[in-house]
Amino acid sequence: METRRSKCQSDNIVKRGTFTTQAYGKQQRYYCKNCNKKFIEHTGFYRMRNTPQKITLSLDLFFRGLSTREVQSHLQAFYPHNSDHSTILRWIRKYSLQIAKYTDKLKVNTGSYIEVDEMEYHRRKSHKAKLGIDENWFIDAIDVKTRFMLSSAYTKERTGKEVNSVLEKIKKKSDNIKIVTTDGFTGYIKPIKRVWGYNKHTRNHNVKHNIVNASRGEGFNIWVERMHNSIRQRTQNFRGFHGSINSAYSIMKGIEIFYNFVRKHEALKGKTPSDVAISSLKFESPNRWLELIKMSN
Repeated sequence: METRRSKCQSDNIVKRGTFTTQAYGKQQRYYCKNCNKKFIEHTGFYRMRNTPQKITLSLDLFFRGLSTREVQSHLQAFYPHNSDHSTILRWIRKYSLQIAKYTDKLKVNTGSYIEVDEMEYHRRKSHKAKLGIDENWFIDAIDVKTRFMLSSAYTKERTGKEVNSVLEKIKKKSDNIKIVTTDGFTGYIKPIKRVWGYNKHTRNHNVKHNIVNASRGEGFNIWVERMHNSIRQRTQNFRGFHGSINSAYSIMKGIEIFYNFVRKHEALKGKTPSDVAISSLKFESPNRWLELIKMSN
């Protein structure tokens, strides 16, 4: 969505000429009669020196498996003014977080059964390997019916606080959940009861917590594990998430967005999880990164 308002937020504006930039071509300039300021439309690419097509291409290539240096090499073959791999990484961080602020608030039409699990990651404390590593966690949940990743978080620890934060977001997104399946990690028990609560009339908790302990031969949470296999394939070549937990968090949010809104799922007959879970969300072009950025602006 484009923002056509002045600095004083007035609607008392008129067109006042145009100007041309190398990246965006001719741009309309506006004038506010209240504060006497000139301005342009604030899009999701406001003040960016590269075109939306180049930026969204870089995001798509990265989340499909290329490293930032490989994306840089690809751009060099097609664009006269190349972008450094560090610039591409900044685009990934910036727009993953920007889109996530929008997508995290969307209501999702889920089934009644979800699976919650976590993956352990070893992240370098710094770009200098000699400073050691931190053991971090990626906590996430999947709706089995639509394959939609309902919530995720890359955290330093997996205490009740982090688990509770992920579950709270799930509850806000869907009112249909009746069964929550986890592994044998006891840190899920209290947060699940706390988030969904207890029904005094039926004398039961509002969701059933199903625990599957693989170490006891009780099987696996197959759907969330399959999703984890897809995520591991993408992250196995990451070099310690560049020594920053904030960078790691933003990249993993980008993976969540790619999984839900961009990547087509074989089990869904060529549709993305969002196509099934959020039918009201319509995309008009194949460039979903571009449309998501516009929606989130």
